[in-house]
Amino acid sequence: MSWKFALRFGLGLFLATSGPAFAESAVDLAVARPPTVAMPGAEKIVLLVRNSLITLNNALQTGNFTVLRDQGAPGFREANSAARLSQIFADLVAKKVDLSSVAVIAPQLSQKPGLDQEKGMLHLKGYFPGKPVQINFELLYQAVDGQWRLFGISVNSSAPVAAEAKDSQSNSVEKK
Repeated sequence: MSWKFALRFGLGLFLATSGPAFAESAVDLAVARPPTVAMPGAEKIVLLVRNSLITLNNALQTGNFTVLRDQGAPGFREANSAARLSQIFADLVAKKVDLSSVAVIAPQLSQKPGLDQEKGMLHLKGYFPGKPVQINFELLYQAVDGQWRLFGISVNSSAPVAAEAKDSQSNSVEKK
């Protein structure tokens, strides 16, 4: 056996073992390990809550729920058309609920933020204190490409009492 043959054989063997099968193995390893998501800091949590409720408020005021839908996680978008979101939040529209105060009032969390590492989900529940109404919220976010995207939303207004007493209407949507 000449050294040229051995070199060609060795190179051929290397290419055969590092071809598509090797690439597929690397892909399988990447899929097998879900990316680790970290609990966002307090400032990021405030921004997430405010942005979601301001987007909802814009939808309530204009009747256009497209942006709320489009900013959601893929599962949220698949489960909810803009028309469906309009129906879900019709009570808030009818009552002319204005959520614009969430831009300047600090949200109060009624539960510790929950992080589900396996599903890449962040759960936030709380309220924005106010008079004559308090805005209660429950939000679910999914980590998508390194960003928290809305996956579920529940918002209602109540008299300014503890967020747990939800006497008025509740409107919620979530990917099931």
